[in-house]
Amino acid sequence: MKRVFVTGGAGYIGSVCVEELLNKGHEVTVFDNLSEGHRSAVDPRASFVEGCLSDAEKIKSALKESNAEAVLHFAAHALVGESMTNPSKYFTNNVANGLKLVDAAVEAGVKKFVFSSTCATYGPPDTIPMTEDLPQRPINPYGESKLMFEKVLRWYKEIHGLDFVAFRYFNAAGAGDKFGEHHKIETHLIPNVLKVALGQAENCQIFGTDYPTPDGTCIRDYIHIVDLAQAHILAMQPDKTGFYNLGNGDGYSVREVIETCEKVTGKKIPVIEKERRPGDPPKLVAAAHRAFNDLGWKPEYPKLQSIIESAWMWHQANPNGYPD
Repeated sequence: MKRVFVTGGAGYIGSVCVEELLNKGHEVTVFDNLSEGHRSAVDPRASFVEGCLSDAEKIKSALKESNAEAVLHFAAHALVGESMTNPSKYFTNNVANGLKLVDAAVEAGVKKFVFSSTCATYGPPDTIPMTEDLPQRPINPYGESKLMFEKVLRWYKEIHGLDFVAFRYFNAAGAGDKFGEHHKIETHLIPNVLKVALGQAENCQIFGTDYPTPDGTCIRDYIHIVDLAQAHILAMQPDKTGFYNLGNGDGYSVREVIETCEKVTGKKIPVIEKERRPGDPPKLVAAAHRAFNDLGWKPEYPKLQSIIESAWMWHQANPNGYPD
């Protein structure tokens, strides 16, 4: 059993990770300002502190009071398009505020720091599947801010001895037993397609149908949120450190996602085809062998259908998301 301090624990990924940590017997403190997350998404078995990473003293006091042995850091801004119009917001929160957290962790004697990074640190990849040793050339401030914080962690390990694991996520999707995906601004494909099946939207959109892929639409690697959470728990093992991709190694096109949603829901989902969005690579698929070999991680729900089934169950039970 470990005492774990989770920033962003009221958000989509954080809430499911908190649930899984508690199910494994860990003691959890959630730190979140609720700007993007939801108070009702915090498992009632966890302690909750409402606070912002910009408040260094609040972080220090909350960390010390929790007596945390590990920090799991999910509290980032994560909208690529917004980062292109408001880069200051992304560098301030994802880098400057992240520094306040990691400084507080060092001061509090935290032994392990697990960071929610992204495959956006790579930019358009030279090869597929994408390994961790690919060049990192982000093409937006969101990816750049995550890469900057990865570099912070590497130096803090060298200088302060803070062990870290940074996970480069591909497309997190699906739901846990109690907690699911409810963003205030929803940009992810699966929940937006399921809104059509729920009768909350008339159609879904495909951005670009002329990519060099079998059906002309972008291909992405989807990872079940519960599998992602399990990787974070494994990362808290002693002597595990470094950078890891988290994905299934399988790619599904936008059309395949929509067709699978139709199969799972039994609903016809109308589609509107639009022009490509700037900066969308044709194909992003992970090579996650390092996580398999080093951490002993093995996805339990690798297939797209099981991912969508879990999301559909949660959205049917919570058609309007969280009440707050």
